[in-house]
Amino acid sequence: MQRLLIIALVAALVAVFFGFGLDDYFTLTQLKSSQETFGQWLHDFPVLVPTVYFAVYVLVTALSLPGAAIMTLAGGALFGLWQGLLLVSFASSIGATLAFLVARFVLRESVQNRFGERLKAINRGIARDGAFYLFTLRLVPLFPFFVINLVMGVTRLKTWTFYWVSQLGMLGGTAVYVNAGTQLAEIDSVGGIFSPELILSFALLGVFPWIAKAIVRLVQRRRAYKGWTKPKRFDRNLVVIGGGAGGLVSAYIGATVKAKVTLVEAHKMGGDCLNYGCVPSKALIKSAKVAHQMRHADHYGLNAQQPTFSFRAVMERIHKVIKEVEPHDSVERYTGLGVDVVQGYATIVDPWTVDIALNDGGTQRLTTRSIVIAAGAEPLVPDLPGLNDVGYVTSDTLWDTFAKLDEPPKRLIVLGGGPIGSELSHAFARLGSKVSQVERGERILAKEDSEVSEIAREAMMAGGVEVLTRHEALRCERDGDEKVLVVKHEGEEKRIPFDQLLVAVGRKARLTGYGLEDLGIRTERTVLTNEYLETLYPNIYAAGDVAGPYQFTHTAAHMAWYAAVNALFGQFKRFKVDYSVIPWTTFLDPEIARVGISEREAKAQGIDYEVTRFELAELDRAIADSTTTGFIKVITPKGKDKILGVVIVGTEASNLMAEFILAMRHGLGLNKILGTIHVYPTLAEANKYAAGEWKKAHKPEAVLRWLEKYHTWRRGGDR
Repeated sequence: MQRLLIIALVAALVAVFFGFGLDDYFTLTQLKSSQETFGQWLHDFPVLVPTVYFAVYVLVTALSLPGAAIMTLAGGALFGLWQGLLLVSFASSIGATLAFLVARFVLRESVQNRFGERLKAINRGIARDGAFYLFTLRLVPLFPFFVINLVMGVTRLKTWTFYWVSQLGMLGGTAVYVNAGTQLAEIDSVGGIFSPELILSFALLGVFPWIAKAIVRLVQRRRAYKGWTKPKRFDRNLVVIGGGAGGLVSAYIGATVKAKVTLVEAHKMGGDCLNYGCVPSKALIKSAKVAHQMRHADHYGLNAQQPTFSFRAVMERIHKVIKEVEPHDSVERYTGLGVDVVQGYATIVDPWTVDIALNDGGTQRLTTRSIVIAAGAEPLVPDLPGLNDVGYVTSDTLWDTFAKLDEPPKRLIVLGGGPIGSELSHAFARLGSKVSQVERGERILAKEDSEVSEIAREAMMAGGVEVLTRHEALRCERDGDEKVLVVKHEGEEKRIPFDQLLVAVGRKARLTGYGLEDLGIRTERTVLTNEYLETLYPNIYAAGDVAGPYQFTHTAAHMAWYAAVNALFGQFKRFKVDYSVIPWTTFLDPEIARVGISEREAKAQGIDYEVTRFELAELDRAIADSTTTGFIKVITPKGKDKILGVVIVGTEASNLMAEFILAMRHGLGLNKILGTIHVYPTLAEANKYAAGEWKKAHKPEAVLRWLEKYHTWRRGGDR
């Protein structure tokens, strides 16, 4: 009941404010025209006027009404610098706290719905920096003040902490605005506009955010480095830990701009992608696809035949492919580019010092201006009873283990329904293994829309995979010589015998073994960084899988650019990492490619969207190739051609997606794609036809009716 009363009161006050046109009084013109009158009132009622001003300011701020900036200027114009600063400082902080409390006790749900995405960023900031994050927001407003008031209300921040931090953080900006207001009071002619005092006051309004940023940066650095002694000279400009995609790109950029860079890799250059992930898995998928095409050659008018092959030869080809790609990421190549490549285990001993235990014995200590952590990720192995007793492989270890086999595993269980588990399940089934894919969730590829997950499930089942969703793995057992996985489905236990068990339930960031704990660098599931990829220490950065939020080779390389450039040139200019256009593909048959938001995410974010869809069954080239399964689905705002997200299911979906990625990155809409010539007959024409479907749905019906009448008139009327 109390909650409803407060809502009703707030609504009534807001209605009165706008209903009676009170917002018209909160303008610079109104302030200037009423200045003399207010001055007389202040002279006649020296206590009442400041009190009323204070109360109105509190009310405007508490209700998040427009006009706070004008009232701040008015404070300086009416009361002078010091009295105005006193009144505004306390009124704004009290009003902000009241708005904070209203959001906390009354508007929690609506604030969550309206400012959900901003709330995520703020929660991350509070988790990382505590009250100092709020101080930063107040001093350097990344969001409007009223947004901060409302959003902070639904966090766990204490009310008293919110008040005093707001009071302190807003003081500088308040002083600048009040001072500007004092200069407005002095304008009595056109010439007064160009007075040095006024120009200086408003110049301060412009430069204050930059000054505030510098102050915050200085405070952050002093807090971070307290207790550490910075070297006077440095051996390196940059030390990079990890020789995967993130580390290689960071080192490459550093060497390109002539920095002195050391890259430390403990194991294999190229990281997971080259040695265990992208390269070997795609080589396997290709062999499996050819085997599948041989079985179904009759679809193309040829004689179908059962493929005969040596599994050892298949695995040998995979290792050959790795060897052929290896020089691109080799020690020799990067040494030639100017990178000092050291093979060993790195430990960060202080913010500027790295100790390296060399693989060939001995140690090396390097001092460095900056460090980039690109330690990657490793397979996540669940705590499943009996797992170690029966033995298992992961996406890292299967390539060496299976290379010793004469034939594919007869009975293979794949634990996990994500992209890695799905790709490997599909490939081994096509090579002749009896594959059971076990996923405890409702569906495989849970991050995709449900219809996409269903297409993936159907494709895998058609390829011979037994897809077992809603099956929870309980334990592994041995039954004589037989290995068994025990699962629970709909409350009942089920036993699945197997010869090999592949664990593919996800990957976890490598967070230990190189000194993060001793330095106090915070980690959760990843190394915690800010939007510049800085850790607790502004000269230590993290990029790639170890930093998240994505675990793709291309995103690791993307992040590495920001980490390296900020590490080397951040004292002049820093760049916030951009995650706005992140594509990925699951390489099944058909492929599933995505960029931007899905339809499910659009609904969750409350976006007023529409869907444009084109079926590949209508495409000439797809018909000619007998690859008609799939579609293109484009998410756009209602009535606009701006591309918010794209899903492509079909052959070569990963390549078709490139055009949409380019369009989204550079702000091009569907009309631009429609106006671009595409070669006929190609699969790429599907992109143009999808754009054409959007155009057809938005044709100007009224204009077309008038054109019809015009053409009828030109013919001399209907006959």
